[in-house]
Amino acid sequence: MATLQDIADKLGISKGTVSKALNGAPDISESLQKTVIDTAVEMGYRKIQRSGKSRRLCVLIQRMEYQAPGAFGYDLILGFRQMAEPAGYTVDVIPVTEGLQHSLSYDSFMLQYNYLGAFVLGFSLEDPWMKEFPSSHTPAVLYDNYVSANPCMAAIGIDNREGMELAVSHLKSLGHRKIGYLSHALDSHIMQVRLDAFLKTMKQQELSADLSDTGSSHYTSCCVEKHLPRLLSEKQATAIICSHDLIASAALVQCQQMGYRVPEDISIIGFDDLPICAYTSPPLTTVRQDRLQLGKSGYYALESLRNQVPIGTLLLHAELIVRNSTGPVKPVR
Repeated sequence: MATLQDIADKLGISKGTVSKALNGAPDISESLQKTVIDTAVEMGYRKIQRSGKSRRLCVLIQRMEYQAPGAFGYDLILGFRQMAEPAGYTVDVIPVTEGLQHSLSYDSFMLQYNYLGAFVLGFSLEDPWMKEFPSSHTPAVLYDNYVSANPCMAAIGIDNREGMELAVSHLKSLGHRKIGYLSHALDSHIMQVRLDAFLKTMKQQELSADLSDTGSSHYTSCCVEKHLPRLLSEKQATAIICSHDLIASAALVQCQQMGYRVPEDISIIGFDDLPICAYTSPPLTTVRQDRLQLGKSGYYALESLRNQVPIGTLLLHAELIVRNSTGPVKPVR
């Protein structure tokens, strides 16, 4: 590992100036601090944690609600903190903007603020830091994302293939053969994984399905208004699986507005088991993600990386929560 003297020698400045720059001293200009940090990252420098000082981890989050109980990210962060804080870590939650990602590289950010590792939530494939992760050196655990061939990166989530198998098998047991699929836009890793899992599971269950039996959009309302009528009329779907509960809830309402009864005429399954699922009319059948356990798993994976255990992917089992939005297929008269 590079030392402070190595950085000082490369930049032609004193070791003390390097130390002050890395620790954010007020008498060091922003431009010099940036140069020192970028050079330190390039040379593979890591700050040494002194005994008695708080060790710091961070949760990097965007595009995900997390501040109120019941919000999707709330339990993920709570589970992570329940494991990290008793182990002596301070955990900071950092809402990440695109501007931050453009102003600092991921490794530079982590070094500047003295974070030992990150739990990364809600990033899309197009985010600048996602494109840096394949070559980053600071440990990070990605929820519902994946980076290959970097021993500093791990992924956690539920087994989406298993979840889709549970959903399709449940519908098949009720007599459904024509099943459609609605999804959020495919610009995130997890949306691509779930679509692939749907198509492969349908094939394994000897049910016919291809891309024409699916629909996706950035906006929930657009997805439901554009694709749901087509799946019901042209494809004659008797059941719809949705990539997450918000689309499923919107699809349920849209079906009712179109004169379909749920589940007598059409069955609907969501994904995630958000709190709203128990209160829709009828209550929504869905694939549950145990978000508290996922947050704890994020900590386990991050500790493994910090101890040079190159964990790749950690998947929890999925669980199908059967409520009243699914029922036997309507008999053909």
